[in-house]
Formats: sequence, structure tokens, C-alpha cells
Amino acid sequence: MKRIKSGIILFLLLFLFWVLLAGTGRNEIIVGGLISAVLSLLFSPRVSKMGCLKLNPKAIFFMFLYILVFFRELIKSTFDVARRVISKNLPINPGIVKVKTKLSCPVGRTILANSITLTPGTMTVETKGEYFYIHWIDIQSDNIQEATESIVSTFEKYLEVIFE
Repeated sequence: MKRIKSGIILFLLLFLFWVLLAGTGRNEIIVGGLISAVLSLLFSPRVSKMGCLKLNPKAIFFMFLYILVFFRELIKSTFDVARRVISKNLPINPGIVKVKTKLSCPVGRTILANSITLTPGTMTVETKGEYFYIHWIDIQSDNIQEATESIVSTFEKYLEVIFE
């Protein structure tokens, strides 16, 4: 069942990207559907970790919310880092903090780690189990709960709904 679910997800993603890149002509749709189906059959066993992705209306709605929240955090942190750079006294307190995630799905953890890294001022340095080690431009607290609340919780509450 997990393999079928991951195959369907892979097919839909591949076909969506095909349509976005090639267009919606009749021949493009047919070729895209065939190529997506063949690739899904070949590679679905390798992407079975996508099986923890939920495909219900609530999860799909939270995917769109997650994208909006990510872009909001991206813009906020970009302006924060720019402000620090142009400041005369360069107000930074860099270091590495340990944060904890509640996500158990490997894909969800990867998305969380990448979201943290793509947000200016933070970078995921290492992941070990439920802990991430984050380089933070301005350490506000080295307490695991407080650092987790500042860095991880904004993204994690949406990813918990999207992934099992």
C-alpha cells in the first residue's frame, strides 16, 4: 500500500512539473503522462519514504499555508540580516544551538532543515535523531526549548499536519 501511495504521489509530482515545463498541448500531455508513469513505476520503491506525506484536504491546505509562512519568515529574516549588516556596530551574537523537532518523517525533517537553512541568519549544520544543530546569527538563548521555539516551531506546526 505504501508503495502504491508513493507511486501515485511521484506520478502526480512528475506530471505536474512536466505540464508546467512543456505546456498543455495534447501531445505534451500524452508524452508527459507516459514518461511520468514509467518513471513512477521504476522509482517508486526508492521514494517510499514519501509515504508519510498525508494527502487529505487539511494537509493540502496546510501545504499552501506553509509556503506562505515560509516566504513571510524569509522576508522577515532577510530584512533582519540586512539591518545587521548595514549597522555600524554589527549587532550579532553568532553560534551553534541545539534544537529539538517533533517530526518523525524523514521527508518532513529534511524540509524543516532546508527551510531553516534557506532562511537568512540560520543554517542547519547537522541533524542527529530528533535534534538539529543550527548556526544562528544572533543567539537569543542556548536553552533547547527557547531556541526550538524561536527557530523551529514556526515551521514545525505546519509540517506536523502535512507529514505523519
